[in-house]
Amino acid sequence: MRIEDVYIWDINAEWLGITPYQLMENAGASVARVIEERFGTGLRVAVFSGTGNNGGDGFVAARHLSFENDVALFLVGDETKIRSEEARHNWEILKGLDFVKIKVLRDSAYIKALDLSGFDVIVDALLGAGTRGEPREPIRSAIEKINEYAGRARIVSVDLPSGYPSSVRVNADFAVTFQWDKEEYEGFERVVVKIGYPKELYHLVGPGGAKFALRKKGEHKGQNGKLLIIGGSSSYYGAPYLASKGASYLVDLVYLAMPSEPAKRISDPDLILRPVEGKNFSPGHVHELLSIAEKADAVVIGPGIGLAEETNEFVREFVKRCEKPLVIDADGLKAVAEDLGVLKGKTFVLTPHGSEFKVLFGVKPEGSFQEKAELVRAKAREIGGVILLKGAYDIISDGKTWKYNRTGNRGMTTGGTGDVLAGLVGALLALGNEPLRAASVGAFLNGLAGDMVKEELGENFTALEVAKKVPHAVRWVMEF
Repeated sequence: MRIEDVYIWDINAEWLGITPYQLMENAGASVARVIEERFGTGLRVAVFSGTGNNGGDGFVAARHLSFENDVALFLVGDETKIRSEEARHNWEILKGLDFVKIKVLRDSAYIKALDLSGFDVIVDALLGAGTRGEPREPIRSAIEKINEYAGRARIVSVDLPSGYPSSVRVNADFAVTFQWDKEEYEGFERVVVKIGYPKELYHLVGPGGAKFALRKKGEHKGQNGKLLIIGGSSSYYGAPYLASKGASYLVDLVYLAMPSEPAKRISDPDLILRPVEGKNFSPGHVHELLSIAEKADAVVIGPGIGLAEETNEFVREFVKRCEKPLVIDADGLKAVAEDLGVLKGKTFVLTPHGSEFKVLFGVKPEGSFQEKAELVRAKAREIGGVILLKGAYDIISDGKTWKYNRTGNRGMTTGGTGDVLAGLVGALLALGNEPLRAASVGAFLNGLAGDMVKEELGENFTALEVAKKVPHAVRWVMEF
């Protein structure tokens, strides 16, 4: 797990109804429990807290420790700068306690004069994992003061030593780290404690991952993703249009390549139409489409593309030669099912429903969503890419880990919602997300947009209404 995952889990936990207050309470209580397990009770304890959430964990630890120990809390900084509601709540509780001594250290002069020689344990809750670079004053002086007592008092850090990974850091005996041992941490002892995250957070897609996936990269046209969508045939023009419409809300430019006959029916100024000659795609179009793909960051191929033999050949040849990340959807899946070897060495997401999965792999996903997840993971590992199995719960795997998404509703059985999904996944790939995140967040946003439509219209709606709700879903995620 990475530090980024901490933020994602916190956001997703809140989405599941687990409040930041609960997590802070559990974190602080765990720090206190580890200290008493290691060193006993009847201790003199100094807790140094900053004004962020790491400091809030320190406030809770101080309260729990105060029951059987003599505790002094040093707030380093200005109490008006205590950032979150949950940290402020715990600060106010501490201020009402007579048996915890509180001292506010607003600048380094106060800190340098401190004498900590009477303390058995010093708790470092100054800075959390999100800080960058060397600590600034007055935190820097607090770190130096704590380090003066290394070897004389036991020094315990909350989550990680303040200042890590810079050279100005607390010399902790150990850190009490929450829920899992982060990949980035090294060079200090860590005691991992649980703080109430449920198992769902390993696998459930939520607004946390979506927030990271939707970050804009640049300020100029084209810097926030260019997507090519290849689809449509003499029989179908709606599917590639729906994919393009959904994607157009996430990326700067959408190129829509279609045979010229169905392309005549599209008139949308938000899309860049690239008609190719004829009623269907055929191998003769490969070169032309590869040169359009050169301008794009990712490609979606398959919506409404049809099953003509010449089209199947075109799909396989294009996939084999395209160097961009790919989403292969709908009839495109049936084309590559005839030769999965064309996927070798590619970066791709396949988006089958249950029947298409069987066409691809000869087995239908059945049983509980966990059983389906294991099958999807096994097949993703076999083909070396990402599979997004659409269903009541969408299941996504890159062959190593698996995710599931539970946004969406029965109204989304209407034709075209899968095309919107393919467009969203393609757009997220074009924004630079790795395929597992692009597929997971695409499923989440598609279902969330569908849930927003259901709230307005009930369960009878069309895929175009889902596509048009995408910006509302994005805003909800960014404001969550």
